[in-house]
Amino acid sequence: MTNIRTYAIIGGTSGIGLALAQTLAKRGDRLLIGGRSPDNLAKALAALGPAASGRTVEITDRTSLDRFFAETPMLSGLFTPAASYQTGTFRDGGIETSEALFEAKFWGQYRAVHAALPHLRADSSVVLMSGAASARPVGAPAYAACNAALEGLARGLALELNPIRVNCLSPGTTDSELWRNRPDHVREPAYEYWRKICLVQRPATVEEQAHAALFLLDNTNMTGSTLFCDGGYTMR
Repeated sequence: MTNIRTYAIIGGTSGIGLALAQTLAKRGDRLLIGGRSPDNLAKALAALGPAASGRTVEITDRTSLDRFFAETPMLSGLFTPAASYQTGTFRDGGIETSEALFEAKFWGQYRAVHAALPHLRADSSVVLMSGAASARPVGAPAYAACNAALEGLARGLALELNPIRVNCLSPGTTDSELWRNRPDHVREPAYEYWRKICLVQRPATVEEQAHAALFLLDNTNMTGSTLFCDGGYTMR
């Protein structure tokens, strides 16, 4: 029993978070997953089986995060891909949109790590999630800045929280529920544009992104780093 590892995934009910949860469950790890939707949480728990437990959580609410981690076994890892936000231009976009983006994506993950800290083992691993626009913006300057801030946060936390390891996954466009639930006339042009600007000429799969997150969780020599799983987007 002492060798069983427990991982928390905030945003573990869909997309990359759920794909990682499925991988961890298959290898025998225990899971605590969180999401905002009770229905999605119930579906994810049914798919993951008895190795997983879950609670609804709002990553922008510190009280909700504290409840999420309450009475949690000591954790071997934390992954924080949950965020809901909009992006906009600088010249014509509303400042409120950019502020909300930082509130959800940057401060949400910041709060999540802070709330989890008492429950993290000394040899645990934290994986934040940014995005490849940090290194190669395509408009929406606040979005690029938020992603870059998360990568800086990972470096800073790696120094302060050592020996806990902290890294950041920076994905490119990924064929996830987020995109599949968008209308064809929105999704397909975006995918076609991505094929033209990245080296592998296709969006990633959620399984590929989950594999990258798993590498950061498991590799005990990785800390303070950002892993770009972007199909070579930042190379062009």
